[in-house]
Amino acid sequence: MVKKRTTIWPYLLVAPAVLIILCVVFVPVINAILMSFQSYDMRRPKDIAFNGIANYIEAFNEPLFWNALWRTLAWVIFGVGFQFLFGFILALLLNKKFKGRGPIRAVSMIPWVTPGVLIGLMWRWMYDGNSGVINDILLRLHLITTKIPFLSQVTTAFPSVVVTIVWQGIPFFALMLLAALQGVSTEMYEAADIDGATSWQKLIYVTIPSIKNTIFVTGLLRIIWVANSVDVIFNMTSGGPAYSTQTLSVYVYNQAKSLNMGYASAMALILALLLLLVAIPYLKMNFREER
Repeated sequence: MVKKRTTIWPYLLVAPAVLIILCVVFVPVINAILMSFQSYDMRRPKDIAFNGIANYIEAFNEPLFWNALWRTLAWVIFGVGFQFLFGFILALLLNKKFKGRGPIRAVSMIPWVTPGVLIGLMWRWMYDGNSGVINDILLRLHLITTKIPFLSQVTTAFPSVVVTIVWQGIPFFALMLLAALQGVSTEMYEAADIDGATSWQKLIYVTIPSIKNTIFVTGLLRIIWVANSVDVIFNMTSGGPAYSTQTLSVYVYNQAKSLNMGYASAMALILALLLLLVAIPYLKMNFREER
């Protein structure tokens, strides 16, 4: 029987990466968990003390928390839903052969590679009620008669930020789904043509079943990213007006910015647990594939 040799070198090689992950991820997470069970207001450092689950009770009794939670749900449903719809359509178009397909594919990725802070500032200017380009276009097309303060009124602020996040996320779905579409066997389409299938039937019975795993994974990942998104909303509205665009992640950020770290940590952990429920199907699928 051959005795296996053990060496410390593999462990030494991965040690720097493990150390960085511990410092950057696990230590802050543990710190946040501890703070969530404390009355941790940095404006009064001498009053920091353990308060059990008081922060969680306060969150569940706070109307703003529930408003932010339901706003997050709408933010994810409409944001990710329209991202997927338009991203899938764009992927189908980019999968076809036409002149200039390469440059168009590259240009279509611009929203995805643009930093979220810059996107928020750019769209805030475009939505401006006085000099915004969107108002100018609508007036020239005679679709409106007076300028609309999109980000300053409750009825239009939330749809406006949803349009922005949809614009940002379309290329992600387009890129991932395009890669999956290019892996679909042409023989399946040829067989469908022989059977007299229409374009719609080929889409429903050939294309979508062939890329369903990619749809599932990209959808879950984008749900997590959008739910955690702060930069776009904060740079456009800061959660206003009248909390109409305040998602849970923005609410956490606003509380942390006001130095109420204990309450912010409790809400951040609640959000993390909710997103963990979303991630469980993804983890189960990966575990099933590795077996």
